[in-house]
Amino acid sequence: MALSGVEIFKLLPKTNCKKCGFPTCLAFAMKLAQAGVELEKCPDVSEEAKRVLGEASAPPIRTFALGIGEKAVKMGGETVLFRHDKKFFNPCALALNLKDTLSDDEIAKLASEVSGSEMERVGQKLRVDAVSIEYASNDSRRYEAVVKLVAEKAPFTAIILVCKDAAAAETAVKAVASRKPLLYGAASDNADAMAAIAKAHKIPLGVCAEGLEALSSLTEKIKSLGVDDMVLDSGAKTAKEIIENNTQIRRSALKKNFKPLGYPIINFVLRADPAVESAIASVAIAKYSSIVVISSIEKWKNLALFTLRQNIYTDPQVPMQVEQKIYKVGEPAPESPLLITTNFSLTYFIVSGEVENSKVPTWLAVMDCEGLSVLTAWAAGKFTAAKISQFIKESGVEGQIGHKELIIPGQVAILSGALEDKLEGWKITVGPREANSIPTFLKQRK
Repeated sequence: MALSGVEIFKLLPKTNCKKCGFPTCLAFAMKLAQAGVELEKCPDVSEEAKRVLGEASAPPIRTFALGIGEKAVKMGGETVLFRHDKKFFNPCALALNLKDTLSDDEIAKLASEVSGSEMERVGQKLRVDAVSIEYASNDSRRYEAVVKLVAEKAPFTAIILVCKDAAAAETAVKAVASRKPLLYGAASDNADAMAAIAKAHKIPLGVCAEGLEALSSLTEKIKSLGVDDMVLDSGAKTAKEIIENNTQIRRSALKKNFKPLGYPIINFVLRADPAVESAIASVAIAKYSSIVVISSIEKWKNLALFTLRQNIYTDPQVPMQVEQKIYKVGEPAPESPLLITTNFSLTYFIVSGEVENSKVPTWLAVMDCEGLSVLTAWAAGKFTAAKISQFIKESGVEGQIGHKELIIPGQVAILSGALEDKLEGWKITVGPREANSIPTFLKQRK
């Protein structure tokens, strides 16, 4: 149960030393109760207080990283059922499933494709995050060799070892222990052995059971064996089962603080038809999965799943936005055209991308409109002639260009007259309504 500020205060030193940055220990306790500061900010807190407060302040869903390094994926730690209540914090990992019965050439090719799957969208780098290696050969030596090959061909990618044979799993884990793989396959009949491997190598363990009652009993047992980091597989395979089970798991953890189900979720959505698989994967992404395992990573599928995931894990209360400033697209000269748009990330990246496609070096003025698109910002009174003229005057762009012509989006052509009044001596040109017309528009001006 979460502690109140007063209950936390009772566990603090009560010296009012101000080392934490707060005027009193009570003020610090109140902020800590609101999750607005970390306990580590208090340098004098006792070990006993750390233990009690650590347990009380632990998130209802266990948090840990899949993989190591800068491409490690943080999972768990969610605090709400619905993103509009706050936001979802840790985007789910997408993992490509490989069977160890494939040839070495096929495995090397697919592992390399995972490494090369990264793409950039609205300023964020998106990728397939992990390789899931399935023990299908029943040959532990073959499995170990495949695990090593994947580790070599995908050196920065997280690894999931899907193996219920404890002996084969231990050999494979030892081969890539430094990569902190997820070992998946702990069930009722092998829980002790699998837990021992996970504990010995300090790696997370994937726990699988049919149904939530069996799953919660199993996680309690495994935790008692000394394993803290787990992911849950309730056996859900269809879209209906994924929605039902994942929702019950999340609700039990958040609303009832039911610790046996307070762990990230893994869903295997493997299908022969990539379109059907994409649809099922979309359900898992939308409904609380922390790892979604798929069987293929065609570029069209990646883009669809990446975009969905990015949208779901964007804070709905804070639009994605870029910094207000004058951007250079290419190497613009003083005579290069000057365009203006808003700082909504999607607008900026679409417009700048089309300008790049034109091969015409351009100055791009990006104005802070609180992350709103052009039409929305205009309708909200944030992209007006007065505000645009003030931005242009204060931006310093007049010292960078050798002309006084500003190209405005065609969707706000109505602003042209008022802008010419506000920006004395400037020519206001109305540009295209749609971004895909920008290349033709700029080329025709040359």
